[in-house]
Parts: sequence; C-alpha cells; structure tokens
Amino acid sequence: MIQKLFKGGLVADGTGSALARVDVAVKEGQIVEVGNIDVSADEVIDITNLILAPGFIDIHTHSDLTLLSNPLAQSKIRQGITTEVIGNCGFGVAPNPVGEASDLLRAAVAYLDLDPEIKWNWTDLAGYLKVLEKSGTSVNVATLVGHIPIHASVVGFGKDPATPQEIKKMQELLRENMSAGAFGFSTGLNYSPVSYASQEELIGLATVVKEFDGIFACHMREYGDDLMKSMNELLSVTRATGVRTQISHLVTFGKRNWGSVSRALELLDQANQDGFEVDADVYPYIAGNCPLTQLLPYWAQEGGDSVMRDRMKDKSARTKIISHWIESEVIWSNIQIANVISGREDLIGRKISDIAESLSIEPDILALDLLGDMGNALGIIAFGRAESDVKSVYAHPRSIVGSDGQSLDPNGVTGSGSPHPRSYGCYPRLLNGYTGASGISLERAIHISTQAAANKLRIKDRGTIKAGNRADLVVFNPLEIRDLATYEQPQQYPIGIPHVIVNGEFAIKDGLHTGKLAGKVIRF
Repeated sequence: MIQKLFKGGLVADGTGSALARVDVAVKEGQIVEVGNIDVSADEVIDITNLILAPGFIDIHTHSDLTLLSNPLAQSKIRQGITTEVIGNCGFGVAPNPVGEASDLLRAAVAYLDLDPEIKWNWTDLAGYLKVLEKSGTSVNVATLVGHIPIHASVVGFGKDPATPQEIKKMQELLRENMSAGAFGFSTGLNYSPVSYASQEELIGLATVVKEFDGIFACHMREYGDDLMKSMNELLSVTRATGVRTQISHLVTFGKRNWGSVSRALELLDQANQDGFEVDADVYPYIAGNCPLTQLLPYWAQEGGDSVMRDRMKDKSARTKIISHWIESEVIWSNIQIANVISGREDLIGRKISDIAESLSIEPDILALDLLGDMGNALGIIAFGRAESDVKSVYAHPRSIVGSDGQSLDPNGVTGSGSPHPRSYGCYPRLLNGYTGASGISLERAIHISTQAAANKLRIKDRGTIKAGNRADLVVFNPLEIRDLATYEQPQQYPIGIPHVIVNGEFAIKDGLHTGKLAGKVIRF
C-alpha cells in the first residue's frame, strides 16, 4: 500500500527539466513511483496550484553544534532544507583533542558555539556522529572534516609552518576521520591557525581527500583585493592533486572589487576545461557573516583566542591593526554586531560606527576593545557586496546554493543574537528574488539547490524526484514563497512552504513542525 500520494501539482524533478504535472508516490521512506498514478494510498496530499521539488541540500552550513541544541532544525527545515552539510570553512568539532587543547579548539570555533551547555564528549568524528545520531535531527546531516581541528591537534595555534613530520601526522589524522564517513575536507585560510598553513600542507591534506574521492571545500584566503591571488592559490592545489574542489561563497567585497567575480569564474572555467572538477557556492545576500576576527591581519590572530584577546590590549599591536584596517578600507558603518558573549546583548543589531558615535570614541578603538573582550565569539554581519556578482555566480553552470548559515530556533538558546537572515530565508529568497525575467529560471534555481549539490557530494539517492530515491521533498506555493527574515529582524520563518518531507515523514505539515526527527546521518 502506498503511504503518501502527492497529486494535482507540478513537479520540479531537480534536473532542471521543465515542470511536469505528475503524481509522486511514497512508501517506506522512498519514492516508489512518478507518473499518472491511480491507486489507493493511506494519505493523498492534494497539491493543486503548488510545486513539489526535491528537498534542498544545503552544501555549506555551520550547524555542527546548533543541531545538538536544536534537533528540530527549525530555521532550516522550514525553508525546505532536508539535508545540511556541516564542517565548512575549516571550522569543525572533530577531531577533538583532550584537556586544555579541547578548550582552545572550542574557543577557536566559538563562531559555531551558541550553547555553552553542549558537552564535547567525543574525541573524533566517529564519536561526534554517534552523539548527533543519538540526539536525532529533523534534517539529514552530511559532514566535512574541518582544517582547524586537524591543524590544531598536531601543530597547535602558533604561526610556525608545519614540518614535514607534522604534515604526515595531519594526513594520518585526516585519513582516520575521513574514514568515519566524511564527504570531504574544508579549510578557511583567513582563520587562525590555518591561515599559517603552507602550500605543502594544503597539498598534503588534499592528497588524502583525493584518496577518498571527497571534496576539498575552501574558504579562500582573501575575497577582496587579492581575490585572483586566492583563486590561483586554491587552483594550484587542485592542479597538483586532482582533488574535487568546492569554492566556498564565491563573492567579493569592497566596491572597488565589484565585478571581479567574473574573472574568478574564468579561472574556474579554465580549470574545468583542463580536466579538473571545480564548483562554487554562494548565498543570495549582499552581506556576509563571520567572526570580527576575520578582519584582523593574520599575525594578530596567532596563538589562539586568549592570546589574541590579550594582544588587542597592546598599544603597539593596536596601532598596527588600525593601520591595516585603514589600508584595507574597512567601513565600520557596514559592520553590524550579530553575536556577543553574555552580558553584552545591548550591542546586538547595531553598527559599530553607531555604537562608537554614541560612546564618543573612534570605531577602530571600539572594535579593538570589543575583540579584546569577546574574541572569536564576536560575530558580525558585513555589508559591501554587489548583487550583480551574486547573480553572475547563479547564472554559471558550476554554481550551487549554500546558505553558510546555521540551524536556529528563535525560541531556544540558539535564538540569541541577531543572526544573518540566511539561516532563515536562503532558499525562499532565491526562489522569490532571483528567478524570472531578471534572474535564472525556477527550474534552474531548484536544480542548483538539489541535484547539483547531490552530484557534487556523490549522494546517489537524493536530490532528484525519481523512483528509488529517498523521499526528501518540499512543497511550495510559487506565488507566495518568500523570506521574511531581514537584517533588522532576522528570526522570522519564510512563508509559502506548507509541507516538508524527510525520509518519507512529514517534518512540516500545513506549515507546522510535526516534531518528527526523521533525519539521518549520511555517510560517504
């Protein structure tokens, strides 16, 4: 007996093909038939005037810890995301060294760490995934191994480059954690301590990723004036190893650099023409989200969070950092506070320039003081990107959508701060604002949110609507779907998505969360 039968709507199958009016039957967590289906079913879901699509696969997320606090995955599941890929930008929670080194790692990835009650009671990726499975989630989860925990476990938080012996140890550690089922590896080359990683280290680790046929996801060293230099650095690793490469959030910031994304895409095209596999993801917003420490020069981040915070109080260091910011043309009216430590909630949602004016101090001075107080826990939203650059990536055949956000719950501990609206509205914003006459087709928008991500990850049974695939599905109203989350009021769910199905179970039904934790940890 068919358990669920979706009838009366249009189906976007994820391949980019035209919408088709067909029925879709689901049984025991699988799609069992697609076509004109005239059989009885336990439940017939009338989706007249609606569109049925594969559940969105968010290839770039940071929900490593928030899913443990928010198993219902509220902000993600309600926008149609049925699979999250965690461990991006070099951030990660495994391998987790013991003792003081674990505390140092947790401080280094404080950007992910919104719930101090979460106990890090794992030592490796296999252990972390068991904890996640025991907790349960409403979304499927795939993971990458982050560079920061790998490097920190072997080399520490200093600025000295890894020795050949240390690179070998990192390779062994990466191999061990990849074996737990990771889909690849990620690095974040402007985050300490991996900002000190040598080309030899990157090639050594990419070689291991190649052994597993995983992806090498890279938050590049620079997205501003040195975007081309950063692209060439990454692509040299690709060419040296043949690793399948994913460029994280391919955008550029600073008005003087607008338009340079097109030149970056030319380098990407050349690499693919030469026989390598290089793709890029981006989210549909003109502001980014990161720790404020990302704006520091590398030397200022050296030594770990506590050492870095102490350095913010040194007069000589402060002078050099301010000079760096002036040279980089940091515009403090473009920097909005997103997350803070307990007790500083009065800063949330405010621009650094406005706070500084209210205190009658220079914004550079304020930023240094805030970094000294909060370190990596100080999250920001940074404006200064061009809409045309985002659109150029989505129009490119090697693009994939990734929110770069987290699973959050506005009514829970992860609802603190003023997060980037991408955590609540990425995919509805894409479907509402980036399709049609001035954008891409709806079918393509769905393709780069589903099959394109599944193909990159080598996930064979998700991302398209066809018999035999897992029943991860989203039903939306094409006339109503849109994001409500804004930079000023980000913790708002989208509208126009009545149903979301994960492994054949309703996670969202008639716009309400069912409480089901039907998501699975997916292993490569």
